[in-house]
Amino acid sequence: MPYKRGDSPYWWVSYKLPNGKYVRRSSGTEDHAAAKALEQQARADAWKEKEWGVNPPRSFEEVIIPYLQHARQHQRSYETTAHRVKQLRKHFAGQIINDLGGQGIREYITERSKAGASAATINRELAALSAAINWCNTELEWALPNPVKGRIMKEPEGRVRWITRAEVDALCRAAMEGRNGELIEAFIRLAVNTGCRKEEMLGLEWRRVDLHNRLIYLEGQHTKAGKRRSIPINQGALSALLSRQAFRAKHCPASPWVFARSDGERAVSIRVGFENACKRAGITDFVIHDLRHTCAAHLISAGVPLAEVRDLLGHSTITMTERYAHLAPARVRDAVSVLDRLNAERDEAVSRSRYADNPVRLVSEGGKRL
Repeated sequence: MPYKRGDSPYWWVSYKLPNGKYVRRSSGTEDHAAAKALEQQARADAWKEKEWGVNPPRSFEEVIIPYLQHARQHQRSYETTAHRVKQLRKHFAGQIINDLGGQGIREYITERSKAGASAATINRELAALSAAINWCNTELEWALPNPVKGRIMKEPEGRVRWITRAEVDALCRAAMEGRNGELIEAFIRLAVNTGCRKEEMLGLEWRRVDLHNRLIYLEGQHTKAGKRRSIPINQGALSALLSRQAFRAKHCPASPWVFARSDGERAVSIRVGFENACKRAGITDFVIHDLRHTCAAHLISAGVPLAEVRDLLGHSTITMTERYAHLAPARVRDAVSVLDRLNAERDEAVSRSRYADNPVRLVSEGGKRL
């Protein structure tokens, strides 16, 4: 029978899978009769699957709801996943996933493209659908087709927008002229000197800042890749942190947050102040995340190896870091200079071969006696 849980407004149902495993999940409804009907249908489908080998029809909602419940508990990016599912629901609501094929996926791509969605956005939305289908096949042992596979759109090369050191200084000066200028200026300085993501900095606590050893500690729960990393504090980053330390001592000594407001509460967003600073500095087409690109660009341009930049930024693979490889012309120049050396060695070898049997000619033409 359907039952209630303290953490959910909906009725929950339970039933047994053909493999003997019990499933307990939300019915997605507050109507007891509807929840009871859903539970009975699920039990009947499980019985047919076990006894007759029938693959019962699974609707979009049947696939998405248990997957979202799982994502809520285990995904740090749950809110993003839920947002993508909203777009999927507009198109696939009522769709029987067993019957979904490549044509249905292509229709979704066409619809979203006409609405102005980028290839990257569409791919992420379809990836959420694919993940939901895979999860149901693995955890609930449903044999659903996954028509998303092999049907993603080609995406353009990742955006890389960065500014020079002089522009960074101009942006910091412009930030100081606006509201919460000290906070935004320190944020900019710390970002371009550490390569940290926005949420990694806005969620930074003083207990994870070691000024003595000049290290910032990020645990897996604070990073996008879910892996802990330590970030060295250079002089530029130290200056920004000391500025925030002085602000804390004056306005909110008990606040645990590095980027705190005067009342001690964490700064949740700096977007408006940052955009206004960009306007005053005359810097266009530049967003907060581009500060991270700026840090990477400055490092690569200075000759820092890609692997070291990858470790600093916390990229899960070197592929993400390679988008900055074109900013290291000196490295490429050194590579092609090897060809000059090889060509010179080849020419010398050919010359010696030509004159080996005629040393007199070598003397007359080369001006040297062997």
